[in-house]
Amino acid sequence: MPSTRFLGSLSTPRVDITIDTGNLFFNQALEGFLKIGSVAATRSIAEDSFKAINGGKLSKHCLERSLKKMCKEGAYWAGVYVGMEYGVGRIRGTWDWKNAMIGGALTGALVSAATNNNKDQIVSDALTGGAVATASVLLNYLT
Repeated sequence: MPSTRFLGSLSTPRVDITIDTGNLFFNQALEGFLKIGSVAATRSIAEDSFKAINGGKLSKHCLERSLKKMCKEGAYWAGVYVGMEYGVGRIRGTWDWKNAMIGGALTGALVSAATNNNKDQIVSDALTGGAVATASVLLNYLT
């Protein structure tokens, strides 16, 4: 009796962009803006979509406001994160995933404290920032 086999592999898609400016800080700044900026922009889109669905209205003004918020938050989070991660790396004297974790947590806490007065939300944003930043670095190690 003939038998059949199926052989294959499954891999995650990977997009590597390497931009070498000749300066470690500028390289990390570009990488941070691409990674964390896109995460912050996605977060903003998710929040505004949720509000629009629950509010039951979607207008041109709502979309324009959402786009402006997405760009502003993406740049804001990315800029703070890059500075924090670079500073932590300089203080620790090493470049590893722990810098991303500490930098992400500090960024989440700082951005949340600047925009919210709720202490529970600050802790939650610090944990989220640290987790997302760490996951983005660790995912690069897996592939």
